[in-house]
Amino acid sequence: MTRARRQTLRLALIGWGAISRRIAALLAGASDIGIVAVGVRNAAGAADVPAGARLVTDPQALAGLDLDLVVEAAGREAVGLWGEAALTHAPAFVVASTSAFCDTALLDRLLATAQAHGSQLLIPPGALAGIDGIAAASLLPLDTVVHRIVKPPEAWRGTAAEGLVALDGLTRPATFFSGTAREAASRFPQNANVAVISALAGIGLDRTRVELVADPAAGGNGHQLSVRGAFGKLDLAIENRPLATNPKSSEMTALGLVRLIENRIRPLVR
Repeated sequence: MTRARRQTLRLALIGWGAISRRIAALLAGASDIGIVAVGVRNAAGAADVPAGARLVTDPQALAGLDLDLVVEAAGREAVGLWGEAALTHAPAFVVASTSAFCDTALLDRLLATAQAHGSQLLIPPGALAGIDGIAAASLLPLDTVVHRIVKPPEAWRGTAAEGLVALDGLTRPATFFSGTAREAASRFPQNANVAVISALAGIGLDRTRVELVADPAAGGNGHQLSVRGAFGKLDLAIENRPLATNPKSSEMTALGLVRLIENRIRPLVR
């Protein structure tokens, strides 16, 4: 007996910024994935949503859309606004703005909603590689997880980094923050959001150590992960090209979300 598979995945995107637009562009040729809705706070700035997609401003409008997946890429406030409705009206809700989970009460509330409705809260790999390895390694005791985030000075402009380091005229790397993943993601939600991903994969927000670095020689947005535990050692470095429309985000963030979306419908899961 074979199990019937839906021919087209019905997808809703929350947010219509740089990441959502990149996702839509990458999925434009996919015949088995349809963007049926785009959720935004203000419809005025989202006139160019994909053809056939419904523009919605009320989370409860997700009801009745027969969704397979909801993907958030709108900022941490959107997670609280849309999360419960997404988990109620779709089998899975993907959260890109993982800094929202620094709010433990919010995370607990969303997990309770998922439990009540038989849905799933999915954490994407973001701009990282090796997250599956950290998650697997965490089945045994982990001793330390250190996540070092290195970006060029321009990627830190408009953030709290400007009050901690003189970004203009840097001639060498400057480590301007060292603390927990919870602290990093709370203070730098646009740049250190990804620290929550490595933390939730491993030893949690308060034991994962994060260092933030402005480096004038950096060619992209870099992440260096060092993990030690009963499994052995993991050391990994990745340097991502920033999104052309938003230097604070990496191209890999959008690529990872597209891979996650495709894995919900394609017969070969990578």
